[in-house]
Amino acid sequence: MKIYLASASPRRKELLKQVGLSFKTRPSTVEEKITKTEPDEVVEELSYQKAVDVCGKLSREEKEDFVVIGADTVVSCWGEILGKPKDKEDAVRMLKKLQGGSHQVYTGVTLAWKYQNMSAMYATFSECTDVTMYSMTDQEIRQYADSGEPLDKAGAYAIQGLCAAYIQGICGDYNNVVGLPVGRVCQELRKRGLL
Repeated sequence: MKIYLASASPRRKELLKQVGLSFKTRPSTVEEKITKTEPDEVVEELSYQKAVDVCGKLSREEKEDFVVIGADTVVSCWGEILGKPKDKEDAVRMLKKLQGGSHQVYTGVTLAWKYQNMSAMYATFSECTDVTMYSMTDQEIRQYADSGEPLDKAGAYAIQGLCAAYIQGICGDYNNVVGLPVGRVCQELRKRGLL
């Protein structure tokens, strides 16, 4: 069965390669609409929209059986959902909020699969990882924001990048924080006979 990743994220691609999956990348172009307010529901909703978008396009062109993996990640801190920062100042704002405390990282995943001559089927789930950060000075926050690394990351930081210097600990799946709970993805694929 062919596997498609409905994302252009280099981190998600790297995680799938890490576990030996062969896949093609087919980023979703759907305009994301959020109707939920709880972080786990938000990421599940967005991952579903991405998977459905790509699955619909592939249904018209793909002759073989396939599965699409759609994913979305957000950070939740003190009741606020933090996606990707709009700009450097927004990144600074987010980092000031996260430093010196704990927050949650949620990734929602939707699997959309289709066997020929059958309707598409879907399965959606989410993972949550607690992350605790050391305190950061204003200068350290500004320096990190100036690096450019936070600008395309949910919550304005990369646990696998420069920000690793400020990560005190995690409780849960590290890969979930990077952007895809790849172990759970593999288990969910196997459970449905898709891997």
